[in-house]
Amino acid sequence: MGDYDDVTAFLGQKGPYFYRTFFLLNTIFISTGFFGLFIVFVGATPTHHCFIPDSGNLSEAWRKAIIPIKVVNGQEEESKCSRYRLDVVRNLSALGYIPGRDVNLTGVEQECCVDGWSYSKDIYQSTIVTEWDLVCDNEWKTPFASSTLFMGFLIGSLLSGQLSDRFGRKKVLFGSLVAQLISVLIQAFSPSWEVFCIMFTFVGASQISLYISAFVLGTEVLSKSMREVFTTLGAFLHYCIGYMTLPWIAYAMREWRTLLIILSSVTVVYIPLWWFIPESPRWLYSQGRVEEAEAILRDAARRNRVTAPEVIFKDTEQLDVASAPKNKYSMIDVLKTNNIRCVTLMCLFLWMAVNIGYYGLSLNTSNLSGDPYVNCFLSALTEVPAYVVSTALLRNCQRRPLLSAFLLIGGGMLFLIQLIPETVEMVGKFAFTISFTVVYIYTAEIYPTVVRSAGVGICSSAARIGTIAAPYIIYLGSINKYLPYIIMGSMTVASSAVNLFLPETFRKELPETVEQMQQLNNVTMCCT
Repeated sequence: MGDYDDVTAFLGQKGPYFYRTFFLLNTIFISTGFFGLFIVFVGATPTHHCFIPDSGNLSEAWRKAIIPIKVVNGQEEESKCSRYRLDVVRNLSALGYIPGRDVNLTGVEQECCVDGWSYSKDIYQSTIVTEWDLVCDNEWKTPFASSTLFMGFLIGSLLSGQLSDRFGRKKVLFGSLVAQLISVLIQAFSPSWEVFCIMFTFVGASQISLYISAFVLGTEVLSKSMREVFTTLGAFLHYCIGYMTLPWIAYAMREWRTLLIILSSVTVVYIPLWWFIPESPRWLYSQGRVEEAEAILRDAARRNRVTAPEVIFKDTEQLDVASAPKNKYSMIDVLKTNNIRCVTLMCLFLWMAVNIGYYGLSLNTSNLSGDPYVNCFLSALTEVPAYVVSTALLRNCQRRPLLSAFLLIGGGMLFLIQLIPETVEMVGKFAFTISFTVVYIYTAEIYPTVVRSAGVGICSSAARIGTIAAPYIIYLGSINKYLPYIIMGSMTVASSAVNLFLPETFRKELPETVEQMQQLNNVTMCCT
């Protein structure tokens, strides 16, 4: 197979074809910022206490005193899971006793919230917590619901790469869009918490599949000079735009079912893009579908106002592609040979360490006070500078030293997290955000076209495993408060060293075949 980038050099590095594809793919990334984070509002827990029936015939004083006061983190607040026994309080109220003056409340027996709970509607009109009373003994169900999204990420990461490499980037991209629309819509009408969790798994699988397939498609279709911009100011920044837009949509829609219906309807506007976003000609060529690849490239040349050669792919190249065995590559191929298996294992460790480190710093960041909608917006806004900086760095710096440097900074912040002011934690988050940006494009540049989606997909799966594992690592803080950060910091620093054994891809042609990948510098050396 000839060098694809050399063959398609007549298209140039910029032009209307590249700009249009860049813009359309980035609009799709905006939606991923909605569906990965709406649980922040849908699963929010409003202020609540035991419900007091109106038929209790209680005086105003006893109605206010029936909820016990507890000290939590040095502050007094109303109990969320118990009340004084209603029948006892009713009798005391009927006898005319005054709470606190005539009756010592500490001696009154308490009971659980047998009549349910009363929830504040100052911020949220309804959430899944208020819908199904996911508080007190059922409080674990809310974080479990969130974990089903990560399980969906894991499943989608494993499957989308194989499907994309076999059936094409475009088909998987729009199939994921439709699956996401249907999943969120069904979730909006969930009759129970169990159905909500099941559908949330499908939402996660379709969302990450959408992200990976769009990312790989953009990496393969866009010119070499636009790939770095596509990763940073493209995919990641537009995801962040969706993240920043979400709280304002949620602010307008305070009822969780309505919010999900609105978000799912947003997906509909992307369906017509099927007729405007091309399939990857690089993938078509790797599959031996030369005529289809040429048709897309000639259309690209027309839009870029350049003249395509009369024969884009030489006869010998077409003969090689046509006569080559039509191998159907799968995730097994990224682990098949010793060299590629070694690279894959290092990439898996790299992705897991980056994800655990970022999540660990996020867990330790103090909660912002004030309005939750503003807090969500500010949380997304803090990542924008990292994406802007990483754009310049990716265009001018080699991948290996760049990624290792920011992994060391992030790991250092994890080691020092107990000794430095909380504001310095943002330096660590900044470093891990840049690390995530670099590791995405770095991985896509390492793997060849025939298994690129599978490679990125399996690495993304490692990141999901890291997300699931991080809370358990944080739990080790109950044994020793330094232990979680020593573990995560050690993993991050170790990953910065492992990264140095991966091949450098800066300003190099994307590999098309497994054989070309094995010819990259460091692949053989690192495995030896």
